[in-house]
Amino acid sequence: MSEAKPLPLQGIRVIELGTLIAGPFCARLLAEFGAEVIKIEPPGLGDPLRKWRKLHQGTSLWWYAQARNKKSVTLDLKQPEAQEIVRKLAERADIVVE
Repeated sequence: MSEAKPLPLQGIRVIELGTLIAGPFCARLLAEFGAEVIKIEPPGLGDPLRKWRKLHQGTSLWWYAQARNKKSVTLDLKQPEAQEIVRKLAERADIVVE
């Protein structure tokens, strides 16, 4: 059995601040090629994509597709402390998707 090849974007860190379709889709593609994607979501309901259109057990089928291979962090970006956390994450990131 041969060793698995590393994915082309392995070692790349992405911070995703987007919602609904465009940003999450872009970051999902990066994650599929091995990038570490950290998705920032607002407290409460999270990304509106979680409840968009067809639901399965209360969660959107779109969410299941667009959120795979990502890590999620909940931050209220209206708060200065949360803004500082995002700045620190962005300093260590290779890509920021908005």
